[in-house]
Amino acid sequence: MADLRPIAAPFVALGPSGVAIRARLGGLTPEDEDERVLRLVGAYLGSLASKDLTARCRDGLEHSTESWAARKRDLTAKSSSRWAGSITKATHEQWALARRGQAAHVLSLEAGITTIRHRLSLPVGEKGTKRAPGGYRCAHEWFHKTRRLHVLEDRLEKVRAEREAGRVHVVRGGKRLLGTRHNLDKAQLTQAEWRERWEAGRWFLQADGESGKRFGNETIRITPEGEVSLKLPAPLADLANAKHGRYILAARARFSHRGQEWADRVEANRAVAYRIHYDTGRGRWYVDASWQIPPTRTTPLQAALADGVIGVDTNADHLAAWRLDTHGNPIGRPRRIFYDLSGTAQHRDAQVRHALTRLLNWAKSCGVKAIAVEDLDFQAEKSREKHGRNRRFRQLISGMPTGRLRARLTSMADATGIAIIAVDPAYTSRWGAQHWQKPMAGPTRKTTRHDAASIAIGRRAQGHPIRRRTTPPRAHQRDAHGHRTVQADRRAPGREEPRPRIPGPRTRSVPPDAASTRATRTSKTVRGVRSDQAWVQDSLLPTD
Repeated sequence: MADLRPIAAPFVALGPSGVAIRARLGGLTPEDEDERVLRLVGAYLGSLASKDLTARCRDGLEHSTESWAARKRDLTAKSSSRWAGSITKATHEQWALARRGQAAHVLSLEAGITTIRHRLSLPVGEKGTKRAPGGYRCAHEWFHKTRRLHVLEDRLEKVRAEREAGRVHVVRGGKRLLGTRHNLDKAQLTQAEWRERWEAGRWFLQADGESGKRFGNETIRITPEGEVSLKLPAPLADLANAKHGRYILAARARFSHRGQEWADRVEANRAVAYRIHYDTGRGRWYVDASWQIPPTRTTPLQAALADGVIGVDTNADHLAAWRLDTHGNPIGRPRRIFYDLSGTAQHRDAQVRHALTRLLNWAKSCGVKAIAVEDLDFQAEKSREKHGRNRRFRQLISGMPTGRLRARLTSMADATGIAIIAVDPAYTSRWGAQHWQKPMAGPTRKTTRHDAASIAIGRRAQGHPIRRRTTPPRAHQRDAHGHRTVQADRRAPGREEPRPRIPGPRTRSVPPDAASTRATRTSKTVRGVRSDQAWVQDSLLPTD
């Protein structure tokens, strides 16, 4: 036990800080004037956003409020003040995201270099320990790792120099889509289809909301009835079909999910941000509405666990869940909620949503107000240097939707009033299989390691040890043929007492009809006499 790392305490995860909903702009076709205007405005503002991002990357660490004000003044003359504010804000967020990714890349390279240097310093074939890997298996692998070490060192030196200089690499439209241009056959795309996706990905049609303004947004405005209008940039003002240089679309936006909440916010003139985008695969236009909400006050841990908990073990293809009572005892049968994470990003996202919906519906039907999940982060485990040969294992942990599942689960659970408890994932699978897999299996139920891990996760959220109570010696078992391993609370009265005697077929030592005849006759043995039984004296036989 001295080699085990300390286990962090469980905590209630924070709820979402914002809301995002989507609606389709139906009825738009390439021949419509509305779609032509949207394409022109998106392409024009996208070119301004690209130039502004270039200027921000050129400033690097020398960026200041004066340079930001100068950029905004230039954009205001070419569009409007509100469009300029939205573009510069999006630019700053994209640059900050690139800097965070650059810092994570530096840490990843440093960890890989440290691992390779350690393994190269060991003799070939030396076995590793639980804390550190051993040497490489053969001289051939040792030679290639020396070459890779030089590659990583050169790469780290280059990234560090760029970070110190404040230089980042950003691709508007996506780096993956840019690389697809050279693999059109593999992506099953024509050059025209790729060009359409590339241009649509670089458009800019988003605006931040303003509280106190009409319907919460002056740039892209949507009325409670669903009428969509946008402020045209100065060079495209001649396309306006309404007052003050605005263009009103013929299509209507109707938000089904949280539509009433959005309508109440719009009618109160509270800030709502909008983003209009085009899905090239489906040929449809969509509008996203988002706004901030005050963080939900988290439920105390003990209050959330008052009615038990559902422990959930996350896997690459399913969720393993088991309900536990307040004492940590598994109740009923385990649940396995399967999903398929192959295919497009939209398909994977839908699969995660459907799985979480089934999990939350089951929790509501059971009356449980808490779901325990592992606080997983596989960034260190995905390292090629740590699991270089075990490619299947790296693919397995890379396919687990840990971040997306946790974010969606907290957001969806917040609307149902169910608390999400995050626990330390250390040793849950190992100890769960060791202490719970075999005892919970039966003739008609096969318990997997994942099912046992869900019990371990739930017990850790409740503060109970994962280890089951040790079975007492045979001579000390007060139950005739049972095992005293019921996980009763230590404060429960009669925890060490025998189970209550229930007359009938369930009691092995009592015949089925004993309850009706015991009061009229006396046992033939001393052991059979109970303190609560009355002696019955038969009447004397008549001698007359």
